[in-house]
Amino acid sequence: MPPPADILKVAIEWPGAFPKLMEIDQKKPLSAIIKEVCDGWQLPNHEAYALQNADSTNFYITEKNRNNIKNGSILRLTTSPAQMAMQLYERVQSTSLDMKLDALKELANSSRDITFAQEFINLDGITLLVQMVESGTERYQKLQKMMKPCFGEMLSFTLTAFVELMDHGIISWDTFSVAFIKKIASFVCKSSMDSAVLQRSLAILESMVLNSQDLYQKVAQEITIGQLLPHLQGTDQDIQTYTIAVINALFLKAPEEKRQFDESNVNILDCPLTEMAHILAQKQLRSIILQNVIRSTKPINDEMAHQLYMLQVLTFNLYEDRLMTKMDPQDQAQRDIIFELRRIAFDVECDSNNSGSIEKRKSMYTRDYKKLGFINHVNPAVDFTQIPPGMLALDNMLYFARHHQDSYIRIVLENSSREDKHECPFGRSSIELTKMLCEILKVGELRKCALFL
Repeated sequence: MPPPADILKVAIEWPGAFPKLMEIDQKKPLSAIIKEVCDGWQLPNHEAYALQNADSTNFYITEKNRNNIKNGSILRLTTSPAQMAMQLYERVQSTSLDMKLDALKELANSSRDITFAQEFINLDGITLLVQMVESGTERYQKLQKMMKPCFGEMLSFTLTAFVELMDHGIISWDTFSVAFIKKIASFVCKSSMDSAVLQRSLAILESMVLNSQDLYQKVAQEITIGQLLPHLQGTDQDIQTYTIAVINALFLKAPEEKRQFDESNVNILDCPLTEMAHILAQKQLRSIILQNVIRSTKPINDEMAHQLYMLQVLTFNLYEDRLMTKMDPQDQAQRDIIFELRRIAFDVECDSNNSGSIEKRKSMYTRDYKKLGFINHVNPAVDFTQIPPGMLALDNMLYFARHHQDSYIRIVLENSSREDKHECPFGRSSIELTKMLCEILKVGELRKCALFL
């Protein structure tokens, strides 16, 4: 007869002793099971002990997660999370560098467990770590040159513990000071910084931006794209990934007006990260990512692929405003773009008021607009009143005409002389192609899934 489903056979370890094979009753309170285990090893004060998984996670067993225990599991009797939190809280403040480093290593590992994290946070442990980052490490600055590895490790484990604790979402990101933000930003801006410290600092900045609108503004004011580009030009893919993640996060949280851009010449190296549209619109950033990330000899891992996808979506969404803007047939500035397309294609200047009769000029314009492939030969502005693709189609046509003039003229002239059944009119084709590309590239889809980071 099989044993009851509530009875599990497990092995329980205790340092310095042979593991115990025992049956545990899932109907019993967890405290009663721990007391039974402690009694077996003659350990007093069972309240000071807890059970945890004896695997790579080392997570504590609680009443909430005890149902995850399976037959044959290996558990470990260990110090209770409250006791462990108190011990580490005291040890990380040790004046001994070696003891402090060991405690920070253990804290960084233990903080992945939400049960431990809650106890450490209850001791105001987050504030302690912040103080250590802001000023606590400064007492060792004089020793940094001769003890640089130790200093880098301490800071790395401090930041790792901070990241792990904050990832549980127990306390708000809005509680952190400008001094702490400046300190983290300084680690990112330094030309030579321990890779682990840099990675954790980038992760902290990303989380700050994503979790607080107020912190977004403060972070964006502290760093420029010129300070982030060297991290993209390195060879560490993890750091490259976190750098792109920071750029993505800053753009996602940017106010709507900061997402719009014009074609003014902007030096992105000095551009504050509040001007995200200018940054993403520049070829320099895209070229660096293409050469150092996409064309790198290293295979792109899943997280990097996700961040690159996000960057692509954000970049394409810069065009959403134009995509959804109708042309105003009465707007002279917009009509001048159509006149420019005609001028480039047929090498003609806009006719002055006294150059022929009105009817003759209308006839010339209608003839040329037909050759350009517009649907409405009399008033081609009407072709751009449909959204999508709206004004974006006209923008693309003008860019092609100005930057690839020979190809533009050849396409227009070739198609204007073909038979109707073989024609591929430039105007209509450009409008449909723009619309099709926006559908394929999902321009404007960001609003439907705003938090995919």
